[in-house]
Amino acid sequence: MLYGDEHVRRYEETDGEVGYDWQNGAPILILTTTGRKSGQPRKFALIFQENDGDYVIVASKGGAEAHPGWYLNLVENPEVGVQVKGDKFTARARTASVEEKAALWPKMTAVWPSYDDYQKKTDRDIPVVILERVG
Repeated sequence: MLYGDEHVRRYEETDGEVGYDWQNGAPILILTTTGRKSGQPRKFALIFQENDGDYVIVASKGGAEAHPGWYLNLVENPEVGVQVKGDKFTARARTASVEEKAALWPKMTAVWPSYDDYQKKTDRDIPVVILERVG
């Protein structure tokens, strides 16, 4: 099973032929954020779902008490790179509103049921992020 930097590398090398379909068929995209301290590109393989032409990801970090670094990066600089299979584009990332999260959470847990367990493990409200294609 692919994880971390190796997952990103294989996905990019194969335009998602390797790495798009992950555990239990969960689809994966590559998110590129700008490091809030380093200013360097940071890449992450993340489970996603499509919703009305946008892409939705969850900042779960397995239910950890702190937000994942990629989420802190995109809050600081919401212009991100996204790759879905061979489709590479710029997107604007934003945290879903309470109402949007209520609608999107079941869609995300349908593909990755552990999100519910992650939320139970932490007092942190796990953000749902919407990636809107630019241009």
